[in-house]
Parts: sequence; structure tokens; C-alpha cells
Amino acid sequence: MSERSQQQTGRTAAHDSAFLKACRREAVPHTPVWFMRQAGRSLPEYRKVREGIPMLDSCMRPELVTEITLQPVRRHGVDAAIFYSDIVVPLKAIGIDLDIKPGVGPVIAEPVRTRADLDRLRTLDPSDVPYVTEAVGMLTAELGSTPLIGFAGAPFTLASYLIEGGPSRSYERTKAMIYGDPELWRDLVDRLADITAAFLRVQIEAGASAVQLFDSWAGALAPADYRQYVLPASAKVLDAVAGYGVPRLHFGVGTGELLGLMGEAGADVVGVDWRVPLDEAVRRVGPGKALQGNLDPAVLFAPTEAVEAKTREVLDAARGLEGHVFNLGHGVMPNTDPDALTRLVAYVHEQTSR
Repeated sequence: MSERSQQQTGRTAAHDSAFLKACRREAVPHTPVWFMRQAGRSLPEYRKVREGIPMLDSCMRPELVTEITLQPVRRHGVDAAIFYSDIVVPLKAIGIDLDIKPGVGPVIAEPVRTRADLDRLRTLDPSDVPYVTEAVGMLTAELGSTPLIGFAGAPFTLASYLIEGGPSRSYERTKAMIYGDPELWRDLVDRLADITAAFLRVQIEAGASAVQLFDSWAGALAPADYRQYVLPASAKVLDAVAGYGVPRLHFGVGTGELLGLMGEAGADVVGVDWRVPLDEAVRRVGPGKALQGNLDPAVLFAPTEAVEAKTREVLDAARGLEGHVFNLGHGVMPNTDPDALTRLVAYVHEQTSR
């Protein structure tokens, strides 16, 4: 069987999975579960295969990407795999000088601060990321009926890294550009929207069954600013991949006040962090969307009985939803006991079996 045929077979087999059905707001045999940052982080087998390999290098080795992506599926029995990569991979691929420093995060050698800096942000071509195409093809062949979620960083979050030069708590340089030079800001996020859309298209065309747009830091903005300065670029990304017919998920941290706007951007599934109960989140998002979430990742450090009690609260709040994908309200914390995640998947499946 050719690689392309394998990809198509994997995609067809995944079509009736609980995860994709929930994303489409169809009836499911059980509530599907996957975890953000499930590919690695807390797994000893992940740390073993990553030993001595820098983060960005690990994202560019198809065999390693495949192995790391599959590890949590094997161990936890989750309903979907999330492609192992990083939100800055497309920026690196187009020639931006950056590195992911352990304990710090992405660091940009020459931050984007002026109109002249935009010239460094060229369009992403599939030939820039052949390792992504290869890894997705390998994964869809291996995963069979388990869907693969592709992902990318949203324009606001990528822009904030580029402008600040690395992670930030206050985003002062980013907000200074938004308010002080809104035309430059709009041109920057518009260009990033094109890069992000191209990166998602590569993953979908290689066989990804769904995509998630991570706007990790959008919660730093007030709703009016989000609507004016962020929503158009995010909507451009989500619209660019609408024609593929795969579910589009959208998630940010601290975005309780933005949930309705994030839904407006065009997502089929809106991710909710742990700060807003799902029955309140659905009121904010409105009809016609599935929701994803939203157990506090820190709950997993409590005894099993407490984890189950908090999980029941999430499931109870999700009862009236048109579609629900169970997830944490953010990523798996590195010191989480992997067995706690395995037990959580089994518990959600057992409690929601129809």
C-alpha cells in the first residue's frame, strides 16, 4: 500500500472515532479524552528518547516525532493523538533565528520591532517542513482509527514571542505595538496568519484528522482589544482550512472573557481552561459549537478519589453540551504521575459509556 493510500485509509478509519464525532456534535459511545502536552512532558519513555536531543531538533526527526506522538496513545488509551511539534517550528522553518531554551522557552535572536523586520517573515512552503509531511504520513499509517490532531500557534501568540524576544508576563512591547502602531501590528499578524495557515494545510494534506489553533497568551487582552486586534487574524487562519472539512479546535489560557469571540473566529470546538465551568462556558460561546475541557491540571496531584470527584464535576457541567471532548484546562504538568492520566482516561470512559 502506498504512503498516500495509508494516509487515506487512516483518515477514513478515524472518521467514526468518538473524538471526531464529538467535534461534529454527533452521538458518541463515550466522551473522548486527550490531553494537551500529552506527547511527552510527564512520560519517562519520552525523557529517555529525548535525552541529549534539543527540543527543536526533536521536532525535525520524523521517526522520533512518530514515536513521541504515539507514546501517550499506547500508555493512556487516549482517543486522539496530538502531533508532536512546537508552535515556533514554522518560524524556524522560514529562517527566523530562534531557539527553545530549557526552563525558558522560545528565545528570538532578533525580535520583530519595525516594519523592516516584516521582510524576514516570508511565506511557508511545504518544502520548508518535509519532516512534518513525513511524520504525519508515518503516524496516520500507525494510528489507524485513532485520529491525529495537527496544531499551530495562533498569530497573536507567535507575534508576542517575536516582539518580546521570548516569553513574557506583561507583554509590554506587544501591547505598545498594538496601541502605538496598529497598522504595523495588523500587517504582522496578517503575515503570521498566512504562515500558520500554510503550516496547518501541510498537516491536513498529509493526513491529520483535526487541527487545533493554540492562542496560548490571548488571555492577556481585554475583549474589545481581542476583537479589534486579534480576531481577524485568527479567523483568517481558521477560514483558510475550512474547506478541508476537518474539525478546527481553538484554545487559549485565561480566555474566559473571550470564549464567545474565540467561537466567532470560526472554530468548530472551543477549548475552555479550568477557570470557567463548562455549563457557563456554553452560555458564553453560544449554540453550534462543541466544547473541550476542562479539568485543572493540578488536580492530578491529589488522591485518586479527589481526582474522580473533580472529574465528575466537569462531566456534570458538560451534560447539556452539543458536543464535549474531555481534556485538561491546560497542558499536562511535567511532574504529573503518568498513571494518574491513565486512570483518568479509564474513569471518563467508564462514567460516560452509553
